[in-house]
Amino acid sequence: MKKSNKIAAAAVAAGALLLTGGLTAAANAGTSQAAAPAAVPAVDIPQAPETVVAQNRITAGASADAVRAALAKCQADKLPFVTVALVDRFGTVQALLRGDNAAEHTIEAAQQKAYTAAAFGAPTSELAKRVNGNGPSIADLPGTLFLPGGIPLKVNGVSVAGIGVGGAPDGNLDEACATAGAEAIAAAAAGSGK
Repeated sequence: MKKSNKIAAAAVAAGALLLTGGLTAAANAGTSQAAAPAAVPAVDIPQAPETVVAQNRITAGASADAVRAALAKCQADKLPFVTVALVDRFGTVQALLRGDNAAEHTIEAAQQKAYTAAAFGAPTSELAKRVNGNGPSIADLPGTLFLPGGIPLKVNGVSVAGIGVGGAPDGNLDEACATAGAEAIAAAAAGSGK
């Protein structure tokens, strides 16, 4: 294309943009703005056992240390292809660490094992033994995975989180790594005098 044709094409494009912008501005000028909804005042609810539930959570630092410890155990066991997840009792991920050679499916497996352990307050290896028969079972609950590799984390006997590992060729290997992660949190708490 010649230089004069390029300049002409650019001028046409710029004119089209100006025309479109002008038409949009004219159209908007004819519309009335709706009144903003009145703000709803905030209600300050006092903290009381009748109205507010206290919740324990694993800190971000402890969660990060736990997934690192679990992955380190797997790497020491020559299992670099796993993912470790730590979730709260609702299944929300607090920390996740994917090994260098971990496939994508290991992410979901680790999260689901962690959530299953947290939700049921038991290691997934124990829960897997409860799943039997041909009909519907707890194994059909969305977001759960009843395979070994998930460990619940408890505070005063109440499940508050779970750590799960996915990707090893045997779920018991996953569970050994998850246990190492859980033990790292317990050791850190014991070392701080709590």
